[in-house]
Amino acid sequence: MNPDTVPDTSRPTSAFDIRLRRLRPGDVWHWLALGTRDFARAPAIGLFYGGCFVAMGWALLSVFRHAPMYVLALSAGFLLMGPFLCMGLYRVSQQLERGGQPHFGDSLMAWRTRIGTLAIFGFALLVLEMLWGRVAMVIFAVSFDGMPDFKGSLPKLMDPQNLGFIVAYLGAGALFAGLIYAVSVVSIPMILDRPVDAITAAITSMRLVLTQPLVMLGWGAVITALVVLALLPGFIGLLAVGPVLGHATWHAYRAAVEEAPAS
Repeated sequence: MNPDTVPDTSRPTSAFDIRLRRLRPGDVWHWLALGTRDFARAPAIGLFYGGCFVAMGWALLSVFRHAPMYVLALSAGFLLMGPFLCMGLYRVSQQLERGGQPHFGDSLMAWRTRIGTLAIFGFALLVLEMLWGRVAMVIFAVSFDGMPDFKGSLPKLMDPQNLGFIVAYLGAGALFAGLIYAVSVVSIPMILDRPVDAITAAITSMRLVLTQPLVMLGWGAVITALVVLALLPGFIGLLAVGPVLGHATWHAYRAAVEEAPAS
């Protein structure tokens, strides 16, 4: 047989050939520690991205005050933007891991070498975001026979008389947020780190969540708790929490997905 026709079995041929490492629940705290270290090593870059997260939070608050029925859809949009915005933080952690010196310009343009794959992945997330927004609007319309004007009043929106609406609204949000989390938790850093397509990255991320649900649910809970706490002081906490979580997500990916074999 001609050596040139022998298939290369040393490299993964599909998403299911990519090996995942066994994780432990306590690993999430190690990722946070590494994320905090990276933030401390490049604070100026981290604060820029943290400022972007704060601005997104203020935008969300403004929408809630004027049109609360759009809040969930906008939150979905932020879930879409967040991982892509964090790509700059992933680049910083990647450079620090390799012993290099991170640069703001490079972090800001980290997407440029993988623009095609990221566009496909972003489109898939956009479809999920649009479905989430549509479902949210339908739940509002069915629950209140139209679009009510709550004038930004959270107590009115969360009145116990609206229990059916609350359950359906939060249930739909949890479903779509969970799905977005599952397909993206390690996808973006993986796309940045190695030449994989969007489907391979998404399936690998789903495999990780489905095969190690305890650890990944714990990681998702930690992310949610820290973000909620960061929102309380006027979103200012996101200045630090945002970049720390971004860096930590890179380390979560590196801990969970084995390196690609050398070609």
